[in-house]
Amino acid sequence: MPQCRRRASRLTGDFWRRHKRKVYVSLGIFGSGYLLYKIHHWHRRRLSDLETELAHERENDELIRARMQEHFQNIQMIADSTTLPHVMEYLSSRVEDELDIALIMEKLMRGKDKPNSLTATEKLELWNQLKILSFTRMVLSLWSMTLLSLYIRVQANILGRHLYINTARVLGDSNLLEEADVIGRKDEQLFLASADFLSNFGVHNLRCSIEAAASEILIGKQLKDVVILSTLYDIIVQILDAFMSSGSPHQWLSYLMPVNATELKLTEPTTSGNADLLRATKFEQLMSETREVLSSAEFGSVVHISVKTAIGESNLMSGLPLAKVLPRIAQMGKLLLEEPNRNRYIHVIHNIPEVEVFFTLLYSSTSNC
Repeated sequence: MPQCRRRASRLTGDFWRRHKRKVYVSLGIFGSGYLLYKIHHWHRRRLSDLETELAHERENDELIRARMQEHFQNIQMIADSTTLPHVMEYLSSRVEDELDIALIMEKLMRGKDKPNSLTATEKLELWNQLKILSFTRMVLSLWSMTLLSLYIRVQANILGRHLYINTARVLGDSNLLEEADVIGRKDEQLFLASADFLSNFGVHNLRCSIEAAASEILIGKQLKDVVILSTLYDIIVQILDAFMSSGSPHQWLSYLMPVNATELKLTEPTTSGNADLLRATKFEQLMSETREVLSSAEFGSVVHISVKTAIGESNLMSGLPLAKVLPRIAQMGKLLLEEPNRNRYIHVIHNIPEVEVFFTLLYSSTSNC
């Protein structure tokens, strides 16, 4: 029995010596295969986790875009259907108060019916006033309509940016809703209401500045001069250029919005001091961002193109003495400030390719900031 054991041990040792290398190689191959299998399995699981994570992120992105687009459309609808009509109606009444030429027309008609009621000097003075005020009214209406319609579009884009940031913050964790720096409905209303600054505070000084520019450009333009369409356009453009170039750069902004947001006398009822301070800070932030956009060279270019396009849409009479064209010039002031739904000038401006590109880039850049 011991002899059999020794023989088996010897045979085992001989077998091990002869096949040791093969066993090691086989074990190595098996181990490597198992390791590769585990690595492959880990990679597949990791890839599956990444795909799930990416799918979740895509769902979040789609939800963010959907919410952002929905709110932006609501803001734009409010701006176009409520804010802009109100602003234009109020501005029209303020311009009527500032530049009422009815009294001058009445005096001239009386002088026509009763030649002795006016001296030649008085009649000439009235005609010169009518000439200056007619162009002043037309240019002021043209500039105000263009700037306000663009200003309100800028407001909508800035609110859209804050919407994007707030939506991205709170998405996926409803507990963050109260922590996010949300621009609330009251802040939106205060911000959109700032579009009335021109009518409330700026229109009188704007009238004085444009009237001064008109007086300068119209020197030497005689009432009996026959004017053609290109001459009228040149006069309007020259008045606009003289107005825009007067004073310091971007001085025209002071007619459209306050230098400091705190200049606006907000009539919101006082609640807690901290809440009022927070609201003022958010409102000032919105106004500061608006001023930055309006001060940009890109916006200046859009304004230039928009004004020139609107002038080109004006149906002004030509081939007549300047005196006979003045009533049409004055009437254009009313047409330019018509209700937005009937105001073809606003529609033309909003559909200018350069204007559409500007607001597309503005919205996409603010949404990705």
